[in-house]
Amino acid sequence: MATTSKNRWAFLGVISMGLLLIAADNSILYSALPTLEQQLHTTELEGLWVINAYPLVLAGLLLGTGTLGDRIGHRLMFELGLGVFGLASLIAAFAPNPEVLIGARALLGAGAATMMPATLALIRTTFADPKELGTAIGVWGSVATIGAAAGPVAGGLLLEHYWWGSVFLVNLPIVAFALAATHLMAPANDPNPAKRWDLVTSLYAMLAMAGLVLAIKELARGDFALAAAAVAVAAAGVAFFLRRQRALPDPLIAFDVFGNRLFLAGVVGAMLSMFVLAGAELLTTQRFQLAAGMTPLEAGYINGAIAIAAFPTSIWGGANLHRVGFRPLISGGFALIALGLLAALASLHASFGGFIAGVVVMGLGIGLTMSVTSTAIIGSAPRHRAGMASALEEVSYEFGTLLAVAVLGSLMSAFTARSALPRAEAIDQAYLDTMSVAVIVAVIATACTFYLLKGNPKETEYAHE
Repeated sequence: MATTSKNRWAFLGVISMGLLLIAADNSILYSALPTLEQQLHTTELEGLWVINAYPLVLAGLLLGTGTLGDRIGHRLMFELGLGVFGLASLIAAFAPNPEVLIGARALLGAGAATMMPATLALIRTTFADPKELGTAIGVWGSVATIGAAAGPVAGGLLLEHYWWGSVFLVNLPIVAFALAATHLMAPANDPNPAKRWDLVTSLYAMLAMAGLVLAIKELARGDFALAAAAVAVAAAGVAFFLRRQRALPDPLIAFDVFGNRLFLAGVVGAMLSMFVLAGAELLTTQRFQLAAGMTPLEAGYINGAIAIAAFPTSIWGGANLHRVGFRPLISGGFALIALGLLAALASLHASFGGFIAGVVVMGLGIGLTMSVTSTAIIGSAPRHRAGMASALEEVSYEFGTLLAVAVLGSLMSAFTARSALPRAEAIDQAYLDTMSVAVIVAVIATACTFYLLKGNPKETEYAHE
């Protein structure tokens, strides 16, 4: 039924629902952390793991789930992912303690990792016309950007009227509708049993990332012995991962592709733009609730300004890439992000309107940068490595989120704990200090991508086969 023009675009709406769930659940809990601390009695460390369990599992499994989708069929993967996501949402909504909630968040990450590669694969299957395909992928990228930026607003809105579990329970009707619509509109499942899937590689990747996150958290807390043990775990994960890759006839990552400057700039841009976006959203919701006395919804509205500003520049950037090129969009976007953050921090105590204006400028930069990083990654890889490029594109965004929560979340907690100021003032100062790190990252990203994108490529070309 997905062969008619009407059904194609309707099915794109269904796919977008799944992608919106994935993107929003990355950030929907940012507004809820103070509430979880009060009602579920989470510690600061548990709160950070509640956030990070999701992107950790998602990023680790993403490397292999695209190949699994090739093997058993992407429609089936999308349906399975929706089912797991719905089940995990139900468990999370009624979690009796932080440990169960962390486990449910990890299961949500598994569902998202199952679903996410299938969304892009189903778009490619559904839209045969190159012009329609380009438009559909542009919508896909915009939905991911808006979902990530709008998560704190949705979380704040739900917490304003319901208990904390509602931020998960709201997923269930969307999952049910998407499952029914997929059954009616999706193209037939097309498995390829010849494809190989290697779960072990994904587990090694998760081991490395979990060790890295734990090392960052413990360094911030000052527990150097545990940090050293976590570094050893991360190093072991990397070593096992690399050895496994060398042994596989069809490895998940061919590292020579990073020799392409455009590909590398896309990966750096995707990871660092998400690092700044996720970090800014997490810290801003915390600061304005804990230090300024705002409700979760009021704090979420501040991040909503990022989503509103990012939407038009995201659309404009994708539509005008062939005219202006990658360098102004990616490097220029990072420059706007840095300027916006500086303006917001400078206005924090002087003018709330000035702070919002800075946040809006940051959102404009986020939209420009994130609108074309996916194109840079996928379009510059050889055709026979398109699946690998898609996986790395998605992992880059999730790894950026993972690092943001680990690095910036841990720094803010550490700065607050070590301050001699009253709690509200300590949080306020910790926010300024930690967000200064995000500004430095945006400046470094501007310089790195400006160098990598010399010559300002305007169109992607597949490398020679």
